[in-house]
Amino acid sequence: MATAPKEAANTIALEEIHTEGPEPPKGQKTFTVEEAVETIGFGRFHIALFLIMGSTVVAEAMEIMLIAVVSPLIRCEWQLQDWQVALVTTMVFFGYMVFSIVLGLLADRYGRWKILLLSFLWGAYFSLLTSFAPSYIWFVFLRTMVGGGVSGHAQGLIIKTEFLPTKYRGYMLPLSQVFWLAGSLLIIGLASVVNPTIGWRWLIRIASIPGIILIMVFKFIPESARYNVSTGNNVAALATLQRIAKMNRATMPEGALQEPPKERRGRFKDLLHPKYLRTTLQIWIIWLGIAFAYYGVILASAELLERDLGCTSRTPPSENAGPVSEESRSPCYCHPFGPSAYRTMIISTAGEIALNPLNILGINFLGRRLSLCITMGCTALFFLLLNVCTSSAGMTGFLFMLRALVSANFNTIYIYTAEVYPTTMRALGMGTSGSLCRVGAMVAPFISQVLMSASFLGALCLFSSVCVVCAISAFTLPIETKGRALQQVK
Repeated sequence: MATAPKEAANTIALEEIHTEGPEPPKGQKTFTVEEAVETIGFGRFHIALFLIMGSTVVAEAMEIMLIAVVSPLIRCEWQLQDWQVALVTTMVFFGYMVFSIVLGLLADRYGRWKILLLSFLWGAYFSLLTSFAPSYIWFVFLRTMVGGGVSGHAQGLIIKTEFLPTKYRGYMLPLSQVFWLAGSLLIIGLASVVNPTIGWRWLIRIASIPGIILIMVFKFIPESARYNVSTGNNVAALATLQRIAKMNRATMPEGALQEPPKERRGRFKDLLHPKYLRTTLQIWIIWLGIAFAYYGVILASAELLERDLGCTSRTPPSENAGPVSEESRSPCYCHPFGPSAYRTMIISTAGEIALNPLNILGINFLGRRLSLCITMGCTALFFLLLNVCTSSAGMTGFLFMLRALVSANFNTIYIYTAEVYPTTMRALGMGTSGSLCRVGAMVAPFISQVLMSASFLGALCLFSSVCVVCAISAFTLPIETKGRALQQVK
């Protein structure tokens, strides 16, 4: 989700904070942001926040999934080889990786809201420019910049997490997957209509519209009260909490808002503090593996449909078979998706929500670690099942289950990472995890779009092995965050 150089992290790190609010009179009652959030409870504010932040996920899904439905067309237009098509996706996630760390550090310093707004402005601008790309090189560069903008969308998840009461986090955060599913289905549906008629450039322009619209509603999103308190801005935090209480028709706790003083914030080396070292390293392994599997499934699905890499095409040709056409020997393919391919993509993509109810139950009753271990193990199994020679319906079923499992994996690790780190380093923890996640996403195209063409079973075994390593890492995580209040200090 590459780590930033230590020098860069130290440069951006905040100095000691001396802006603590005045001490309350002796004997006066006090309360923390955590206590206020729990007292106010869940209500209309959280529903509105859930819908707005969920819409940001729709926009992100459309931008990320766009490459899968555009790849066959740019392959044909610019006569690209396999590695060139794979490089497009890799560079998108390279941009995501680099900017995840930078934006995570800046969010811990300047606030989640500002970075979220900046990321949407950045992403929408470069997405529109992509539709005018005159060449392959320009297309790759502009999509890399889009990836950098999309990396800041993770701040929306952090804002949601920091406003949700403890008992609702395990239920509401997995439901965000509905919005990712909506964005994925929307871009596939649009592609099935737009690509064959007015072309992929108009598809990119249409896909950028949700991000532009969302910029206009950002004024309704408050800055995180936890962030404000952690920087000593208790007045702004109290105003935000009072606004939430008013919207929810709830009462605030009695007394004055007070938080313990913070020493330093947003330092990269805090993630490697002995208290969090093992947790951080295992989280990075899991993020990398989950992204490798998730985008591997997406791109493998597209390759299976575009190239017909099913069991019939993996069978060696008989001696009586006719001559192989010149087009099939060519490294370049002009095989745009047909209606049946789009239908298969829609069905398999719908699988992303299939296990949501079980995922929510697992997260809340089995805990984050065990739930993630089980779904990662099942992901490894279904990767191997793709090698079973079956009908197109059977292959669609396997892809459906794989999308369901990799989606559940992402749900769980998102929640765990947002919960395990304290407020002073939460955005940085999410940002660095996001960068390592993109390392996995950068490698996945070369396995799904290059190695899979040469050795189908070899590619599946590699995906499966990585999932097994992630399952073991999840099971051995040192901290379980189920039912645990968000930590404010290190």
